[in-house]
Amino acid sequence: MITLALSKGRIFDETLPLLAAAGIEVLEDPEKSRKLILPTNQSDVRVVLVRATDVPTYVQYGGADLGVTGKDTLIEHGGQGLYQPLDLRIAKCRVSVAVRSDFDYERAVKQGSRLKVATKYTSIARDFFASKGVHVDMVKLYGSMELAPLTGLADAIVDLVSTGNTLKANHLVEVERIMDISSHLVVNQAALKLKQAPLRRIIDAFAGAVS
Repeated sequence: MITLALSKGRIFDETLPLLAAAGIEVLEDPEKSRKLILPTNQSDVRVVLVRATDVPTYVQYGGADLGVTGKDTLIEHGGQGLYQPLDLRIAKCRVSVAVRSDFDYERAVKQGSRLKVATKYTSIARDFFASKGVHVDMVKLYGSMELAPLTGLADAIVDLVSTGNTLKANHLVEVERIMDISSHLVVNQAALKLKQAPLRRIIDAFAGAVS
């Protein structure tokens, strides 16, 4: 049995055409089914639905043989024990710094102010501000990041930005782009040895579909 870990939403939807290229079709819609393990048209392939942040962990420890996860999640996880053969170039977005529209970010950075930064991407944020020589205090949040500057919890946020519409709706502005993000295929290293032929077939099909 080959187990593929996916998260619901954009990554799931944009992985479907890649699975189709490998001749794999998921037989149930995750938005309509309550199941967390979905069958496919191949009796030896199944999909498990996990939180986006848990995909690398499931693959690393063998709960899944392979998975699709964002580069942001991979960086935060550290990528230990994972073979990362492909950038799938799907679910594209960026990690950016955003502040309240009335906050003078450039002046604060120039003056060497200590910034309070809210994010769930603490590794990415810490490395970015360290490279700029900016002192920051991290506030770890898991959601509704835009609230942090509006309530005075933080001066800035580091978060994923796709269209920027959510920032605008909350009177925030994007002031720095840290990195572009897309989703990557990750494979359990032990599974790659034990199930080499079926896994290689899927990896090659994905590679062909994104090239």
